[in-house]
Amino acid sequence: MKWLDRASLALRGGLTLGETLERLARLHGDRVVVDQGVEGRRFTYREAADTVTRWAGWIAERTEPGDRVVVGVPNSYEMFLLCVAASRAGGLPVPVNPQMSQGEIEHVIADSGATLVIDDLASIGDAAPLREGVPAEEGDVAAIFYSSGTTGKPKGARLTHRALLSQARSGALYPAGLRRDEAVIGLPIAHIMGFVVVLGLATAGIPVYFLPRFRPDEVLDAIERRRSTIFIGVPAMYRLLLEAGAEDRNLRSVRVWGSGADVMPQELARRFQRMGATATLPVLNRDVGEAFFVEGYGMVEVGGGVAAKFLPPGLAGPLADVLGVPLPPYRFKVVDEDDAEVGMGQVGELLVKGPGVLQGYHGDPDATKAVLTDDGWLRTGDLVRRGPFGLVSFAGRGKDVIKAGGYSVYALEVQDALEGHASVAEAAVVGVPDERMGERVVAAIRLLPGAAASEDELIAWCRERLSSYKVPAAVRIVDELPRTGTEKVKKAEVRDMFAS
Repeated sequence: MKWLDRASLALRGGLTLGETLERLARLHGDRVVVDQGVEGRRFTYREAADTVTRWAGWIAERTEPGDRVVVGVPNSYEMFLLCVAASRAGGLPVPVNPQMSQGEIEHVIADSGATLVIDDLASIGDAAPLREGVPAEEGDVAAIFYSSGTTGKPKGARLTHRALLSQARSGALYPAGLRRDEAVIGLPIAHIMGFVVVLGLATAGIPVYFLPRFRPDEVLDAIERRRSTIFIGVPAMYRLLLEAGAEDRNLRSVRVWGSGADVMPQELARRFQRMGATATLPVLNRDVGEAFFVEGYGMVEVGGGVAAKFLPPGLAGPLADVLGVPLPPYRFKVVDEDDAEVGMGQVGELLVKGPGVLQGYHGDPDATKAVLTDDGWLRTGDLVRRGPFGLVSFAGRGKDVIKAGGYSVYALEVQDALEGHASVAEAAVVGVPDERMGERVVAAIRLLPGAAASEDELIAWCRERLSSYKVPAAVRIVDELPRTGTEKVKKAEVRDMFAS
């Protein structure tokens, strides 16, 4: 009967962010929704819902419906609950990553026009619980999420309740309870991926072991010790897990590895598939097979993911280069610079249409007009190659197309060539201005621990594998690459390394 109740939750319209945990508490009661280990609190669904109603009452005393509420507490499940509470009180939560600089946080506060800033849980006092949330419609704005700012100042995406919940609600169809599941995550709640992953897992009835900071050793320890069945992260996290000795650990309890926010190299995904297992044989208590790998594609402007790719156990998969299968009811099209659809096999910009597309950027009509067409298509800025059956393969970020001597150089192609070197852990490729060529290709390189390679050696490596105009004019080896809170490389700061 409970599965039917969850199915009803998934199919029923009208659900808003502020009432989600209240609805889930009726279904799951005293089941654990999150465990934050020794560093944080453990919540059941009922405790989480009660906390939301108390905090919503406190927020409602200090705000009016429609007010922006900046949530800047340390990364934790409490940050997620505060966002839900602000929504229940009629406000628009604006989560900010505490890893942002003070200047970046001040920009978000000023740009959003926030009337309340919550940066310390201890500041939340007693208040009468808000038993009835402020009424809202699915099409109303539910929250404002700021982009990670990899190429400039963050912009606030105004996302509706429909955008945030249309995908998470489908998690209610997951048959929780048929087997023991637990997901380990160390994602920032202030990033759209972390937020919708936590929301989706709660809706699916899958408990979370939440780490406020991603530390590869702690993740590996948690999976081994707790026999966790799911891990969700970004490609950079998988690289760090590998460098921390993941292949020497017992991770056979993992049934599903998940990734998003950036392109996942297939060989890296396959290595982790082999570390997990498909199932455990009863009686013999023996793990067999390989794990599933699920890769999502999305961005803050669509409220999470719009496509997914599934790598089944033991198979490389014929769709290795494909971005993913569009998730209903999303639609894709690929256009050239004149907005005409490109032909099969050609590269163009990916446009997306569906319920998660942002309403607009907060206070920035020009930026909104630049990304939204008159008929509601979102310009993603991602370059893709059009394939058969509506499938597309990733070719790079539009802003990562380097115009060198009249040629278009896709940064992703150069990055892949560099990362094929045995000593290279990660490469960040950008274009910098050049008087003669327009732009020139440069790369910042992070080497594997204990590995050695010279800058000249890496340039020579590229010369053997790339056309001459794609070969980096300069390479710089660094200890660490500049990153956002979700481990994306800050391309603007990489460019600054080569400013001279």
